[in-house]
Amino acid sequence: MRTGRIERNTAETSILVEVDLDGTGHYDVATGIGFLDHMVEQFSKHSLIDVTMKVDGDLHVDQHHTTEDSALALGQALGAALGDKGGIARYGSAYSPMDETLARVALDISGRPFLVWKAGFSQEKLGEWDTELIEHWFHSVAQTCGLTLHVELLYGTNNHHICEAIYKGFARAMRAAVDIDPRKGGAIPSTKGQLGG
Repeated sequence: MRTGRIERNTAETSILVEVDLDGTGHYDVATGIGFLDHMVEQFSKHSLIDVTMKVDGDLHVDQHHTTEDSALALGQALGAALGDKGGIARYGSAYSPMDETLARVALDISGRPFLVWKAGFSQEKLGEWDTELIEHWFHSVAQTCGLTLHVELLYGTNNHHICEAIYKGFARAMRAAVDIDPRKGGAIPSTKGQLGG
């Protein structure tokens, strides 16, 4: 079973995240930020990675800690589920259209965290979620999962569509990258014999 479970408790947030890479896209998400819940649910549904995410954060301060820490924990859980990464496809990419919007996401489960972000928003909030935190969410996931992650908005005007297209693209790229390729026979997909480090 390729599963991961992370419990992360600090003075700012208390978090439980569980993932199953070989799931069906079942989710149970409650972060206290409605639009963030919606995006994590989209990630689960379109990656087919089961995700449980429960967050009790200091939202009376602001949304930063809840956003960042939920992403850190998700990345850690995904990394735990991947184990030594033997047999995985490793790479994934997706074009993600949503009405007038088109996003492109490409990633490598390389063990070398890096985010290239070429997207932006023309409004400060989606629902109650601060849009400046969206890039930070992806940076945090990439950091703890060990992803080289490129996110690009090719075009689009509706902020909801832009965000959702990016999350769905990320989901479909992850779905491709975590898939097991039977021809690899469980081998680490690197000539170095390991990923990262």
